[in-house]
Amino acid sequence: MQVNKGEMMKLVKNLLAASAISGLLITASMAADAELIAKGDKIFNNKKKGNCFACHDVNGQKIDGPGSFGPKLVGLSYWDEQLLYDTVYDIYAARGLKISAMPAFGKTGWLDDAEIKAVVAYLKTIN
Repeated sequence: MQVNKGEMMKLVKNLLAASAISGLLITASMAADAELIAKGDKIFNNKKKGNCFACHDVNGQKIDGPGSFGPKLVGLSYWDEQLLYDTVYDIYAARGLKISAMPAFGKTGWLDDAEIKAVVAYLKTIN
């Protein structure tokens, strides 16, 4: 099959346009992720919202607070997002626990769906 010069130029232009659009979408997605992570970080460290830092020490961060009641948070970037979400939403159902000091943040209405997703985005940054 032969392609003439005009068709080849049109194909190249279309590929360049598609590449530019893909780059913009990736950049926009990264910016949205950064905003979600920042929101999750704020909730994690907010005494009136998540207050997670009251019980959890975070690997690689110095936190001015107790942070030793719950387990040290490490390697969460490798965890499944749904498992993290379910754990924050209702640790009892997610882990099959009968007793935990950690509240069921979503089930009790302490955090809404968007807030839990933000916390999960933040937790996924913890190695």
